[in-house]
Amino acid sequence: MCDCKLPDTPGPIGVFDSGYGGLTILREIRRRLPQYDYLYLGDNARAPYGNRSFEIVYEFTLQAVRYLFEQGCHLVILACNTASAKALRTIQQNDLPHLDPDRRVLGVIRPTVEQLGRLTRSGDIGLFATQGTIASQSYDMEVAKLFPDFRLTGVACPMWVPLIENNEANRPGADYFVKQEVDKLIEKSPTVDTVILGCTHYPILYDKIRHYLPQNIKLISQGHIVADSLADYLKRHPRLETKCSKNGRSTFLTTEQPDKFADMASLFLGDEIEAHKITFD
Repeated sequence: MCDCKLPDTPGPIGVFDSGYGGLTILREIRRRLPQYDYLYLGDNARAPYGNRSFEIVYEFTLQAVRYLFEQGCHLVILACNTASAKALRTIQQNDLPHLDPDRRVLGVIRPTVEQLGRLTRSGDIGLFATQGTIASQSYDMEVAKLFPDFRLTGVACPMWVPLIENNEANRPGADYFVKQEVDKLIEKSPTVDTVILGCTHYPILYDKIRHYLPQNIKLISQGHIVADSLADYLKRHPRLETKCSKNGRSTFLTTEQPDKFADMASLFLGDEIEAHKITFD
């Protein structure tokens, strides 16, 4: 990456994910805030991030953030729970002051946790996520800070992302793996009344998860929460908002083959798109 001066003219809102899952976040953000321009970057060539170390996830995420800044983004959303868990805080505290203290990088974990107070009655929260997100304890820490009386029970779902990315989500074989993790959560926490989908891929499995989860339990998908939180953030930060260009355009970048990305994107985004390949120096 070059250390050249970052562009200061208005630019798109950057949305980053290790692969395709962040498109479920972008889909809801575009519905809520269609007037803005968006630049989506999927690091598909190095996905998945879920089982990678903190150091590697941080390194890869920082590369992506710097790239998006260089493309004119003044605000970047880490639409990836693993990147939010393993890289966001370090980037915010250590890197932004040197890169550009006026730019912002936001994640998906805190906005999700902030909503729990109005959703749960028992205070027992369930979390389906990747092994990396579970191991990071990022959700545990945010819940402890905001709602110290709540109890969080996490279940790692290692097969769910591969099922989705291999177009198996709607086939009968997926039911076995969904039911297995749902049953595990209920066994560990019988009084759970609210469950977070803590991976942006998982909304693709929403109907199956909902089918096996007892009907009295709320199931929380992050897309609309993050979209509402972003709208509120922009309203509270008018100076940054003016740096976000408004032509209603979306551009899609991937570190993998663009044709493959475009084919899969329709599953997550619900639209046909054109993607462009980029590489990190």
